[in-house]
Amino acid sequence: MQKGLIHVYTGEGKGKTTAAFGLAKRAAGHGRKVLILQFLKSRTKDSGEIVTAKKAGIEVVRFKDQTTPLFDPDVNLKELKASIKKALAFSVKEIKSDVYDVVILDEFNTVLSCGYATIRSAMKIIAAKPERLELVFTGRGAPEELIEAADYVTEMRMIKHPFNKGIKARKGIEF
Repeated sequence: MQKGLIHVYTGEGKGKTTAAFGLAKRAAGHGRKVLILQFLKSRTKDSGEIVTAKKAGIEVVRFKDQTTPLFDPDVNLKELKASIKKALAFSVKEIKSDVYDVVILDEFNTVLSCGYATIRSAMKIIAAKPERLELVFTGRGAPEELIEAADYVTEMRMIKHPFNKGIKARKGIEF
């Protein structure tokens, strides 16, 4: 098996998670075993991406006790950080298991940029990576150290977004 690489999808624009899910589906379509670990996603039902990923045989773990103050201003930050700490330990364990060909840590960059974890956590994840594993980090605000460690870096830049006109996220399009 060839050497797995590290991807970072970051930036203020829409499409980071969608790009990662696209890569996951492509890998699964070629018989690769894929795990998606979702940090900081809202507590609502599964998004369209999750529904189709599960149909494709992709394992998705959404840490359900996590949401950001952006979605819920009453979030207890101490509890959120404790939940993220557990999720990080779980992530390292799953990565070290060497069961997967692709692991995606969705919104992990956001975890770092919001200060819910440190760059040491990212480096611990990278150190746990088996050589053959393709590892993907998504989310806004990827720190420079993570960008330097990556093989692929894609920045999504927002030029225009309907949210700025008061248009709310639409089922099947934004989620």
